[in-house]
Amino acid sequence: MLKVATHTEIITDSMTLADMILQSEQYHKYKSTKKALQMDFTAEEMIWEFNKLKDKFEEVQRFGKYHPDYANVSKEVREMKRKLDLYDPIASFKKAEKQLEELLNEISLIIAHAVSDKIKVPTGNPFFDSMSCGGGCGAGGSCGCK
Repeated sequence: MLKVATHTEIITDSMTLADMILQSEQYHKYKSTKKALQMDFTAEEMIWEFNKLKDKFEEVQRFGKYHPDYANVSKEVREMKRKLDLYDPIASFKKAEKQLEELLNEISLIIAHAVSDKIKVPTGNPFFDSMSCGGGCGAGGSCGCK
């Protein structure tokens, strides 16, 4: 016979799961890389400069390719984005953030499928999303559902 959990048991189990996540290697790596990034003056300056460029790009974007500075500003934004992506503290943080996100996505998928295989859990990962889609998502079959 199937045992139905009480609200108290569900809350207790949820808190236990949350504690397990907070003790995970992925979470500790995320916290340490985030702290290192926040303390990195160069990264802070690069992010500030990138945000200024993004604002400039948004202003130019209103007119699109017809704006006289469109090509130049677009190039500056792409170059700065690449510079950010290659800067080690930022790259390490992004990698740790992605690993934590993957852990949370896997947990969400396990919990959802414990309830029903028909529950859709958008994870941003095509592998997990294809496992999650039980059909009828409205994407016209492009997600691979039936």
